[in-house]
Amino acid sequence: MNKLQYSESKTLKLTNVLKYKINLTDENFNFQAEIEKMQSYIKTKGAVQIGPLIQYTDSYINDDGEIDMDIILMMQANNFIHSVEAPYTMESLIRVSRCMYCRYIGPEEKLKLALDKINVEAFEKDDELKGDSYTIFVSENEEEETMVADIFMPRKEG
Repeated sequence: MNKLQYSESKTLKLTNVLKYKINLTDENFNFQAEIEKMQSYIKTKGAVQIGPLIQYTDSYINDDGEIDMDIILMMQANNFIHSVEAPYTMESLIRVSRCMYCRYIGPEEKLKLALDKINVEAFEKDDELKGDSYTIFVSENEEEETMVADIFMPRKEG
């Protein structure tokens, strides 16, 4: 059962967020290994992971006039972790209002359809998006090869 559920205006609220910025030039980067390191880090600091993995993506024009991208992995914890060491940072609250939202249910390789849905809706409503997005990986069913993900894309102010 593939599905897109769209909503025009939602607020994303995350608390006690551990953040890790991916080095996109690192050819040895292992996505799953980094997730496990983050989960382990939260545990060693005496906290418990709350909720699923969140991926923040921001695309922008760099100093050379080329399109560039930042990807930050985020996990919420039950407590704020003080004195967080590099490569991690911690934020007590992330609140993003005026987001266009889409819940995606389907195969992982077609997740981009949810982003496309939001972009088409924004285009039709003459809304301008900021260009960043938050993808919350709600669940995955490997047997049925489906996933559930929530995507939030903030609008530009004004």
